[in-house]
Amino acid sequence: MSTKTIQILATSDIHGYIMPTTFRHDRNEALGLAKLATIIEEKRLEMPTILIDNGDFIQGSPMTFYHQKFHTQERNPLIQVANELQYDAIVFGNHEFNYGLQTLQSVIHQSHFPWLGANIVTKDGRPFTKPYIIKEIDGIKIAILGVTTHFVTKWEEPLHIEGLHFEDAFSSASYWAKWIRANEQIDVLVLCYHGGFERDLESGELLEAEDGENQGYRMCAEIEEVDIIISGHQHREISTTIMGKSVVQPGTKGVCIAKIELEIDMDHQQKIQSICHTPSLIYSSEHTQPHDAVCQIISPTFEKTEAWLDETIGMIQGDLQIEDPFLARIQEHPYIEFINRIQMAVSEASISCTALFHDEPGGFKQAVTMRDIVTNYIYANTLKVLRLSGQDILLALEQSASYFTVTAGQLHVADSFLFPKAQPYNYDMWEGIEYILDISKPIGERVTKLSYHGAAINREEEFDVVMSSYRATGAGNFDFLRNRPVVKEIQIDMTELIADYLLKQPIVQATCNHNWQVQY
Repeated sequence: MSTKTIQILATSDIHGYIMPTTFRHDRNEALGLAKLATIIEEKRLEMPTILIDNGDFIQGSPMTFYHQKFHTQERNPLIQVANELQYDAIVFGNHEFNYGLQTLQSVIHQSHFPWLGANIVTKDGRPFTKPYIIKEIDGIKIAILGVTTHFVTKWEEPLHIEGLHFEDAFSSASYWAKWIRANEQIDVLVLCYHGGFERDLESGELLEAEDGENQGYRMCAEIEEVDIIISGHQHREISTTIMGKSVVQPGTKGVCIAKIELEIDMDHQQKIQSICHTPSLIYSSEHTQPHDAVCQIISPTFEKTEAWLDETIGMIQGDLQIEDPFLARIQEHPYIEFINRIQMAVSEASISCTALFHDEPGGFKQAVTMRDIVTNYIYANTLKVLRLSGQDILLALEQSASYFTVTAGQLHVADSFLFPKAQPYNYDMWEGIEYILDISKPIGERVTKLSYHGAAINREEEFDVVMSSYRATGAGNFDFLRNRPVVKEIQIDMTELIADYLLKQPIVQATCNHNWQVQY
């Protein structure tokens, strides 16, 4: 008898964070692919290794925004890093499509590894890329199957995915897992799913609507052919065993890397007797040194990004800084009003809604730089103007009001907006209307005032409302917005619109009209 050991290392939701910084101030945070690269190099010395990325790789940081805006004709620095690290495969994440198919095709062409997307097919039904690959390592055949949450079509601009069809991720994973087992002589099947879990992993309790965005628990329960599931999308840090399957999810921005160690017992004829797999997460720290070769590749783009981020764009008179994000969601903050007013100005709509995208201090200081803009408005949204009825606006406000709950007389964020994934971006604040949310009342009955120019809103009356392209798809349980008439589309990234607005105004006055209230 003898034992072979093999490891699978997996990153996910890197979102363009290579250097150890979130681009605020600290340049040595415990994150970034450059630090994980050092860990990868060390781990490869221990045993045969497969390296996989589980999606949302090329979009999401100020550096990716800068490269896409100013240097998209140059080789993609993130793919240069991935090539240097010799990834065996990358799975498509939903954000891979944010820059459109032309950019994505260029990225695929530059890659020295395959991109996997079993549930992504072209108009004629052919796979967009490979559904899976087989890696033989130390005599062990491992199948790597990639699928992507099919909710891409709900979030993405239609032009960015024109000609592609996203099949149901569970159905596709189930089909291909059975096909691989029946047609390939493999020893281990790894499912790489850019999606998360709809149920609690211990109790099986349903945590979110079974609408298909996240199907990981069902995959664990029903796809018997799979041995290992690498998940993502929810930015959770998971390392566990469910129903005999090793399950991992390595957070976001390169805070950690997932490891699944396989122990294969062989008999004297070198036939496999048993295979055990053990999941774990390996974290970087402030003491982890960034990988030299990765730093050399990324430094030119990174340093240009840093210089660009520090350029002053405009001046603010007054206070647009947010110290307490929770307070900014229950008492209107000048920063929120400022973003809404920009949306109204560029769209000519009389009503606007926006969200505060993260739970960290932010807003704008008096001298506003691009760093301020891209670290506050962190998503690649454009704008849409929808024609909504008064009833639609009421429903949207009620959905936002469900963000809160009251416990022992104190206002809190509802668990459904915290688990399994924090969703600060799914609570909207409105300008152009007056409203009161009373959280002491039952969900669905919390809007106690709703008026427009001082008069109560008629539920049948129609209004033009500007919002992010993300919200206009109905994402975040705003399904009723999905099929509303689109009056206008503004195909300019919101960060660019904010910068342009500031450049045109010598000094912007911070104002707050307190047109809404949250009571409890």
